[in-house]
Amino acid sequence: MGKATGFMEYSRKKPEERDPKTRLSDWSEYSSFFSDEVLSEQGARCMDCGTPFCHTGMIIQGAASGCPINNLIPEWNDLVYRGRWKEALERLQKTNNFPEFTGRVCPAPCEGSCTVSISNPAVSIKGIERSIIDKGFENGWVTPRIPKNRTGKKVAVIGSGPSGLASADQLNQAGHSVTVYERADRPGGLLMYGIPNIKLDKGVVERRIKLMQQEGIDFITNTEVGVDITAEEIKQQYDAVVLCIGARKARDLKFEGREAKGIHFAMDYLTKATKSLLDSNFKDGNFIDTEGKDVIVIGGGDTGADCVATATRQNARSVALFQILSKQPETRPENNMWPAYPNVHTVSYAHEEAAAKYGKDPREYLIQTKKVVTDENGSAKELHTIQVEETKDETGRLMFKEIPGTEKVWPAQCIFIAVGFEGVEQPMLTQFGVETVNQKIDAEYGKHTTNVEGVFAAGDARRGQSLIVWAINEGREAAREVDKYLTKCLVK
Repeated sequence: MGKATGFMEYSRKKPEERDPKTRLSDWSEYSSFFSDEVLSEQGARCMDCGTPFCHTGMIIQGAASGCPINNLIPEWNDLVYRGRWKEALERLQKTNNFPEFTGRVCPAPCEGSCTVSISNPAVSIKGIERSIIDKGFENGWVTPRIPKNRTGKKVAVIGSGPSGLASADQLNQAGHSVTVYERADRPGGLLMYGIPNIKLDKGVVERRIKLMQQEGIDFITNTEVGVDITAEEIKQQYDAVVLCIGARKARDLKFEGREAKGIHFAMDYLTKATKSLLDSNFKDGNFIDTEGKDVIVIGGGDTGADCVATATRQNARSVALFQILSKQPETRPENNMWPAYPNVHTVSYAHEEAAAKYGKDPREYLIQTKKVVTDENGSAKELHTIQVEETKDETGRLMFKEIPGTEKVWPAQCIFIAVGFEGVEQPMLTQFGVETVNQKIDAEYGKHTTNVEGVFAAGDARRGQSLIVWAINEGREAAREVDKYLTKCLVK
């Protein structure tokens, strides 16, 4: 698995990235590719470790440790090192339906649990993964896999995000006839509209959708189940239903002036921007324009960073990103030891770009929004904050205490709320009669069955907001259970 001494001979390298200032002039992907020589060296860094934690997919300290879809990482690292690319692709596709997605947007918990990372930078697993699948498409190795036999069973998959696509892919390969319903005008769910083109080119998503169509999967867009077609009609037409509708109900914040014009949920901002880019290259004007405005993003996760990148490209006058938590340490603290996911300070592509344009990292830590003040038209003009300090109550729960005298006023005409999602949107589930718990579909992991006969659930809708690899994992797991329900045998 790799070269026995590779991790001592070669240093970690990450995929090349275009210059931050240069890439701000377009919406193309910011990262590029390794050369084959560099890839061989990076594959060589994979140790022949006794227990490869990189593909375990355990939950440690509440987060994924290792790959939740159990990618055979050491095996394809070794094959890349030896230049056996087609075999590497075959190994990769055994566990991952969509490595071109995970190789671009997954936070790579596999690298956090890499054995090399105990004392050195981890193997560049994510970059190698992306290179394998991209090379597979370039060389024509990824071709439609059309099932030889059909079972005569029909399955409806509702939602075309990563869990829905994974479930559809697995069920189709098992010989069932699959139809995917998507309420947006393009398939892909959050892959299409929730992640900017900068990180995941939509041509990559469309390429995969086209391949799935060639394999026999039907996609019905601009159709909202529960509105354009009833749940009862779906149940009558199909032998099984898989609900992969995501956790799209945005979490809101309460503060004085919340009703001001110019305050938006982050996903609304990102969705409109990507749709306008694809529809007209922004000529239709159907997007939230931040040009010349002071932008504040509340929320320090990936979605918040994507808002920063989008506003920076739109030539906002200034961009700041607020997060209530403290800055993470540069190295693992003692209570966050390997192989747990490393809670350390990182700089994303968006932070790097904002720093290049505005002269500083946009992030502000331990800061809380108090109120928004409007102009005479009811539009936001400034945002008031106060600094906080982290404390813990008697149960050990993290609390935040305001620090008197740290109030500050920020100019702000556009404010984006990016503090996560609360759970599923309820109306369609009520039609199906599906029960929920804690705003998630009530379905046991590994079984994925709901309280309604023949109706299954997977992904964020069942799990809550999570990673793309967990969505793929759940889609695959649910497909296996649907196949067992329909044919009384496991997916082969």
